[in-house]
Amino acid sequence: MASDRKPTPKGLVPTPGLDRAGRETAQVEVDWDEAGARRGRLRLRTLVTLRWLVIGVEVLALALAGAVVELRAPYPLCFGVIAAAAWINLLTGVASPGRRLCSDIEAGAQLAFDILQIGLLVYLTGGSVNPFILLMIAPITLAAATLPLRPVLLLGGLGVAVSILLAFFAWPAPPGPGLPHDTPLAFRLGSAAANIAGIALIAGYVRQAAAESARMVLALDVTQAVLAREQKLSALGALAAAAAHELGTPLATIAIVAKEMAREARTPQVKEDAELLIAQAERCREILKRLTDSPEATDQMHERMSLLQLVHEVIEPHADTPGVRVEAIVTGATGVKAPDIWRMPEILHAMTTFVENAVDFAASEVLITARFDAETVSMEVRDDGPGFAPEILARLGEPYVTSRPGAEGSRTGHIGMGLGFFISKTLLERTGAVVSAQNGRPRGAAVSARWPRARVEVRTE
Repeated sequence: MASDRKPTPKGLVPTPGLDRAGRETAQVEVDWDEAGARRGRLRLRTLVTLRWLVIGVEVLALALAGAVVELRAPYPLCFGVIAAAAWINLLTGVASPGRRLCSDIEAGAQLAFDILQIGLLVYLTGGSVNPFILLMIAPITLAAATLPLRPVLLLGGLGVAVSILLAFFAWPAPPGPGLPHDTPLAFRLGSAAANIAGIALIAGYVRQAAAESARMVLALDVTQAVLAREQKLSALGALAAAAAHELGTPLATIAIVAKEMAREARTPQVKEDAELLIAQAERCREILKRLTDSPEATDQMHERMSLLQLVHEVIEPHADTPGVRVEAIVTGATGVKAPDIWRMPEILHAMTTFVENAVDFAASEVLITARFDAETVSMEVRDDGPGFAPEILARLGEPYVTSRPGAEGSRTGHIGMGLGFFISKTLLERTGAVVSAQNGRPRGAAVSARWPRARVEVRTE
């Protein structure tokens, strides 16, 4: 049955609310760019602020080195480098609006300047043996979280090159109490290697975390859009009921007046027009009657439904799918009255999605079971297909996980984007449900949702 089982095709994301239908629209209206999802463009103010932070740390470190540790470093040159960086940062902040977004090239150039400035300061204070070489990791980490892959690789390569050069070329380490006068090359190379490892690991961790965060935010945005659409569709039933109620009286008045006009008409043309009015008014009344005859059109039925109505609405879109039988059962504990439940768009959308997934993967049968007792209400969608692959079952509920075939290999024609199960699970959990998925015995897959009865039942006072 079910679900989302292989990586999402690049550039394809379901249109909000159309994860069950509208495959063409789903591919066109909302494009997901993996590179775009990985990054958020940097504002110039952010780069300027972070550079002030780096400059502040450098000034503090040099001040402590001279006043507390009593290191004899070339302080005039060091503070000259820091002053030059501060002057450039001040000009950058003044010359351009702080809220302006930087292009990827500009942001990369700004971060490259930070790497070189830190490298030059470390060059003047001992090279790779200076523990403050770790400051070089900061701009590369920021790039990893916000920029495309190519600038990140270039900045990472620059950081690696500077680290290696500082192991071979640098002013001698500042002499001080208890410090060796000469540092072996092996130690300098080891320090450079440690810095390079830090660059690779920290930047890699941050980039992966930023990508996952961006993907999750995008998936949650789609979930919000689906919920909003379902709520709008759900509200149409109540709107139709109100329209039927409000329009009934004026239509009756129009029909009565038109009949009087037809009866008293003095010319055939006037009589013909009056009869046309009568026919059109009658047609409008028939349309309104169909709306009020629909279970969704009355206010009371729109707000509440029985479990039997729920399962019927869930299976209705797929009841006539060729090649698979879709059946529903409602069962309850002995002596316990079946509950009426609130009509929740979240439940209808999610359970219909589960049924659609089951229909696509079933061999011949899909069974929807609704159960109730004194404390809980639950629904289960079970198919007789191949079941979940172990690697899919372990990640089920995450966005962009799918093994659904393309439209040509699917009974429903739906293209798996890897968001259907995630959206459905998120919506159901918002209603208080506990959602679980497992493989059946001997085969097939089952997805179930269980609610505390008090969360979904319509209480009658």
